[in-house]
Amino acid sequence: MTLRALFILLGLGLFASPSHAGAVQVDVLTASGQPLSDAVVSLQGEGGAGAPPAATEAIMDQRDRQFDPRVLAVRTGTLVRFPNSDDIRHHVYSFSPAKRFELRLYHGTTAEPVRFDQAGKVALGCNIHDGMLGFIYVLNAQWFGVSGAEGQVTLTGIPAGDYQLQVQHPRLPEPLEQRVTVSSGGFQQQVVLEGLLPAPGQEEPESELERLFDR
Repeated sequence: MTLRALFILLGLGLFASPSHAGAVQVDVLTASGQPLSDAVVSLQGEGGAGAPPAATEAIMDQRDRQFDPRVLAVRTGTLVRFPNSDDIRHHVYSFSPAKRFELRLYHGTTAEPVRFDQAGKVALGCNIHDGMLGFIYVLNAQWFGVSGAEGQVTLTGIPAGDYQLQVQHPRLPEPLEQRVTVSSGGFQQQVVLEGLLPAPGQEEPESELERLFDR
């Protein structure tokens, strides 16, 4: 199926602010018009001017034999901790080029944190539980967020100027990008994604984890 995205500009001046900093609201939808969760939306400006401070630490927990959150977005250089809140041990690992690592069988907070110092998509798995899939998107962007159940991401405090808007998703083969101009009022935009890969459990009988790690 051909991958295609439709960017729809809904309105300008929706978030007027006396500080001349705007907000960008992005609604990510499937081809059938349903909100899409776990979409990573980022905004990268020229030269990094006006960027908020980078987070130094983030957490990806393990609950009910799943990564929590399933999708985490962090700035390059962030230290991520992997507590295991289950009452069983997990063995977390990744073969992704952006970060290869392994946290051998453990539970609680005994695992050493991992620093993600290279931009890219990192697919995570558990060597014990094949159904555990998680994703960490390591970004050089100044502003970013992950969509929830309503498929929405709002990025605030953005100085007026030209930016690169990028959308990524675990089921999206390649990132989608569009150049946008943010005014002092900001804007609202819809992104409709077509050609998404099947959700885990709906793919052909092959190693879904291997396929994701290869990207």
